[in-house]
Amino acid sequence: MLTHREEGAISHPSSGTPQGGVISPILANIYLHYVLDLWFEKRIKRSLRGEAYLFRYADDVVLCFEHEEDARRVSELLRERLLKFGLRLNDTKTKLIRFGRGAKGSDGGKPESFNFLGFTHVCGKTRKGKFTVKRRTMRSRLHRSMRRVTEWCRQNRHMPVAEQQARLNRGLRGHYNYYGITGNSQCLQQFYDHVVATWRKWLDRRGRRGSMPWYRFWQLLDRLPLVRPFIAHSVYATR
Repeated sequence: MLTHREEGAISHPSSGTPQGGVISPILANIYLHYVLDLWFEKRIKRSLRGEAYLFRYADDVVLCFEHEEDARRVSELLRERLLKFGLRLNDTKTKLIRFGRGAKGSDGGKPESFNFLGFTHVCGKTRKGKFTVKRRTMRSRLHRSMRRVTEWCRQNRHMPVAEQQARLNRGLRGHYNYYGITGNSQCLQQFYDHVVATWRKWLDRRGRRGSMPWYRFWQLLDRLPLVRPFIAHSVYATR
């Protein structure tokens, strides 16, 4: 039996997995491996006209098809498949879009983007003019991370400065290690700039008088630097 604790209340749900629970992705992976992954690979792909691919983490899934007719057909089959196991698609997060080399949006303009695992995926071009998929930190995720930094700096502004720097650097490294992918440098820099400005703001408010003008803050950063953005995952490394 699963036990779930939320906002101080303990519950024992008889079905489903706890929202945000540590065990939820593990259970989803096990269950959907049989309900979705094997079904798609063993039964669906062989019946399609063109190539098709499935990318999934827990219950977040992206299906890619060479032909639109295959995509629409599988969309209906998928709903039927999930219903057999008491599952259903989240219609607010499910959509069919044209995406890829030569694709155009429903209005004939640029193809739509989509969100997956914290990244917004968009069609783009390399510096040599070749097609590529670009990934950027989802705006909502970036703003959430910024809010967390702001709140942390506010609550811990009286902590010893060296300890603050160490904690902020751990957070920065963690952020870069996840979001530091080729093409996402602008969002990484935006997050770094926010951390720098926010840290200085709340150091300046440690006392009743403003005690951290920018020139003194730059001197502090020379002595206790914050980790600058870096690319942890290069899409060119495996090419």
